[in-house]
Amino acid sequence: VDREGYLDGSANPVVFLDVSVGGQGVGRIVAELYADVVPRTAENFRQLCTGETRRGGKPVGYKNATFHRCVRDYMIQGGDISTNGSGVTSIYNGGACFEDENFNVQHDAPGVLSMFNTGEHTNGCQFLITTVACPWLDGKNVAFGRVREGMLVVHKLENVPVGPNAAPTLPCVITECGEM
Repeated sequence: VDREGYLDGSANPVVFLDVSVGGQGVGRIVAELYADVVPRTAENFRQLCTGETRRGGKPVGYKNATFHRCVRDYMIQGGDISTNGSGVTSIYNGGACFEDENFNVQHDAPGVLSMFNTGEHTNGCQFLITTVACPWLDGKNVAFGRVREGMLVVHKLENVPVGPNAAPTLPCVITECGEM
């Protein structure tokens, strides 16, 4: 699917994630969400970026969430808004997992935005951004967007020193996020 010109009239939402590593800002990731292909998945991510979904009167979203797994030559994983890598929260079903919408978008290049899951129909808040083409994820993880600006930031996260389970040794935090 050709997606050039995403900022000149596309109906697809565009979101941003401002990221820090070790307390220092490293830049902004800007991503187009493919609402025209996977509307429910894109809307879940968009609302977690804006914080417009509320529970108990408080916003639910990615602000102050971390990238808790960074694997060189594969992906960066983040967005667990409830724990440090095992939580699942969505805007649907009172916060529970939601179904795999479709697998029409391929993991064919660096910068593909995809849901992280633990099996069929277990989408929530966790996501990954590929740093290389990852065709083995096709048909297993719902890809729903692509980084349009900020791949340098993605590669900075990819190269952060890590410990066990590819956990960064420095905090990698989404300090601000929203819709453009």
